[in-house]
Amino acid sequence: MTTAPPEDQIKLLALQALDTRAQQLVHQRNTHPSLARIAELEKQIADLHGSLVDSRTAVADLERELAKAEADVEQVRARAARDQQRLDTGNLNAKDAVAVTDELASLGRRQAALEEVELDVMERLEAHQDALAKVESAHQELVDAKTAAEAERDAAFADLKAQYEALAAERKTAAAGIDAGLVAVYDKLRERLGGRGAAALRGGRCEGCGLELNPGDLAAARSAAPEQVVRCEECGRILVRVGDTAA
Repeated sequence: MTTAPPEDQIKLLALQALDTRAQQLVHQRNTHPSLARIAELEKQIADLHGSLVDSRTAVADLERELAKAEADVEQVRARAARDQQRLDTGNLNAKDAVAVTDELASLGRRQAALEEVELDVMERLEAHQDALAKVESAHQELVDAKTAAEAERDAAFADLKAQYEALAAERKTAAAGIDAGLVAVYDKLRERLGGRGAAALRGGRCEGCGLELNPGDLAAARSAAPEQVVRCEECGRILVRVGDTAA
């Protein structure tokens, strides 16, 4: 493609503006602040997960330990109650009564020791339950913050999608009014050159790469026929001659 109607070449600038805007929307989507926020929250949640698991495990272990301690105390109490009941019946001979009395004393000491163990476990369990509550609260705060950030992301993405779809429809209409061969060349260049396939040549400068054309290239662009498609020698983009650069 070396020629195209000059008015179609001018229309390329409007098409490029739409494509640039669409590219900006994609960039906004890919760099939306909520994405970094979600990633950071996910990292914090992952970091806290280990502490949460450890804390829950410690509480569960202590609950089992407390259940065992309570069972041990209850077992001694039950044995002491049976012994006391035997004494209270008055049916024991003197020797058995002494033996039962000695056992009750032993059981009392055993019960006191077991209750100390039970109390210690209860205190440790309470401390771990308090710690777990704090970790769970912190974890829930992070989860809630992540949910809010995801809602923000979804709302932003929906808005950007609507804008993008509107631009796509406008772009389709705009492209339909331009020489198909010229659009094909422009699209190939745009794909290869970072999203910009055409730029204005204004005041001797390519607005695509921002460089001044050398005198020879500028003279060639100015002298080219209006339908001639001119390319920037520096960046390769289609140069759309406007203003004082137009032939």
